[in-house]
Amino acid sequence: MKLSASSPSRPPSRTHAALLALLLVAGVLSALAGTASSARADEQICDRYGTTTVQGRYVVQNNRWGTSATQCINVTDSGFRITQADGSVPTNGAPKSYPSIYVGCHYTNCSPGTNLPARVDSIGSAPTGISYNYVSNAVYNASYDIWLDPEPRTNGVNRTEIMIWLNRVGPIQPIGSQSGTANVGGRTWEVWTGSNGANNVISFVAPSAIASLNFDVMDFVDETVNRGMAQRSWYLTSIQAGFEPWEGGAGLGVNSFSAAVNTGGGSGGGNPQPGGQPGDCEVTYGTNSWPGGFTAEATVRNTGSAPVEGWELSFALPDGQSVTNSWNASVTTSGSTVTARGTGPDAAIAPGATRSFGFQGTYSGGTFGEPARFTLNETVCTLK
Repeated sequence: MKLSASSPSRPPSRTHAALLALLLVAGVLSALAGTASSARADEQICDRYGTTTVQGRYVVQNNRWGTSATQCINVTDSGFRITQADGSVPTNGAPKSYPSIYVGCHYTNCSPGTNLPARVDSIGSAPTGISYNYVSNAVYNASYDIWLDPEPRTNGVNRTEIMIWLNRVGPIQPIGSQSGTANVGGRTWEVWTGSNGANNVISFVAPSAIASLNFDVMDFVDETVNRGMAQRSWYLTSIQAGFEPWEGGAGLGVNSFSAAVNTGGGSGGGNPQPGGQPGDCEVTYGTNSWPGGFTAEATVRNTGSAPVEGWELSFALPDGQSVTNSWNASVTTSGSTVTARGTGPDAAIAPGATRSFGFQGTYSGGTFGEPARFTLNETVCTLK
């Protein structure tokens, strides 16, 4: 509707004034609606397997799989909180649920735009971060659930489950038995291994509660491969994080969560990463070991068409191994992760050229092993 301008000597009619007021109110309401639509309203989920998506990239699931008692979660734009958690189950058995947030695929429900499943040997890094809210009046763990399978599975049970327990409250323990400890991602973890009858499980348990953590999922995948519970040709299908409650659980929450999978190199293809095109590097690795010690020689070749400037080669040593000294490169360690860097005139690798370095180390435990995956500036290299 178009309103005619009134004469300067004559005030608007009551009809015109009323119409103008209605238009002004409509404009205010429209602006308010636009503002409200830009923010995501919280969503309450009580359905047993109810899900929703947040940030256009993650799936949040109620996942009340082990009990018929009511469980509800309040989903925000950054995570979720358990608002109702009725019932309990025996603490010497399986938990009652796994309310969680994930990227990847879980029983055919894949997160928007995910590049999972992805071959392990095609993944350069998988950075993730989480912030938890804990309570003391419940029995639960706060844990990551990371799934691996020989096939690019989007449905059903995967072959190997990696659990990372950041907290546990009450008389509960992981599946199987403790098989030792491991230094992964710069922290020491209890390592438990076993089977739940449907899949193998390896659990990394923090000795004390961790409320927030940022890490690379591939550090734990490498440790799992080194222990013979997965292979580099397998697929990572999902990265999940949440809670396994046995008793209660109201008030537990994920305040924030992030996860990404950076692919590039190996047989699985993927997106380019810094330091050349996917797969534009290959590594030759040889060792000489004796009881309690070993030496290693590594050669990295740039098989691409562009120079690799400021090269950094990273890999995870198998459990029980550590570096004592090195030559021909600057070698540093963080937990089980070793990073070798070129210095001076050797800091760049021309197309077709190689750089070699070596180190001496100690080891303890069982069978002596070798690293399963090498990345050159985050690009996964072919292992010769």
